[in-house]
Amino acid sequence: MAKIAYYPGCSGQSTSLEYDLSTRAVCRTLGLELVDLEDWSCCGSTPAHTVNHVLSAALSARNLALAEQQGMDMVTTPCPSCLSNLRTAAHKMEDASFREQANALLDTPCTKNVQTQSVLQILSEQVDPETIRAKVVKPLKGLKVACYYGCIMSRPPELMQFDHHENPMAMDKLMELLGAEVVPYPLKVECCGASYGVPRVDIVTKLSGKLLDAGRELEADAFVTACPLCQMNLDMRQGQINSALKENFRIPVFYYTQLLGYALGIDDKELGFKKLCVNPRPVFDKLKEAAQAS
Repeated sequence: MAKIAYYPGCSGQSTSLEYDLSTRAVCRTLGLELVDLEDWSCCGSTPAHTVNHVLSAALSARNLALAEQQGMDMVTTPCPSCLSNLRTAAHKMEDASFREQANALLDTPCTKNVQTQSVLQILSEQVDPETIRAKVVKPLKGLKVACYYGCIMSRPPELMQFDHHENPMAMDKLMELLGAEVVPYPLKVECCGASYGVPRVDIVTKLSGKLLDAGRELEADAFVTACPLCQMNLDMRQGQINSALKENFRIPVFYYTQLLGYALGIDDKELGFKKLCVNPRPVFDKLKEAAQAS
């Protein structure tokens, strides 16, 4: 079983607990052993770099240093925001002067170039598609899904170095592998409003409402995403969006790891479906009907 250092991120221990649970369960089932970074800390999330670039880099570099201390040269995380911060820190610390300033803030300096990748990239590039296909016990046949990546999973391309920056396909291919029908979703990298859900709910309702409307036009049964903020804005705020825009959206929004775990036959308790705000039951009913008909 391949061992990879794992950085769950703060949201994975709270608001996106279901993402962390399903990620661990899926990786375990597919032969990937996630080894938690010991004593990991916040990467700075969205606001740190707006306050101090050196401090922001140091927050992420501390976690890279922990991986170095554990003898790991690769760190994976499910969260695009965490990934962006970790990769940005590693990139900036290639400059000797900047690295010296950042390391001055750390008890243990970060000296090695530890690589970082998203869990999605690991699953896409290090797991044989046929291995996944062979383990599918509950195909997603009959389900129409819209894959929404958010705006930072693959951008900026020179930093993230994964998938196409305007038309990523990793989730699309994974969902197709599981038997789902992937709709040609045109807004897969458009912003949902991200953390503006706190100071400017009006911005989020407008941007996320546009995303939901495009999915509805394509008759998608569900959205799948890889980002905690994106999932929160489309799922938890769907009621706010309905009220603000006088709409009636009822589209379930899953983490891709949840549907992957379902297809692999992992127990629902490990996938966190009960934490979803929009009722996912219609999706499961449709899948059961399709299975009975086949």
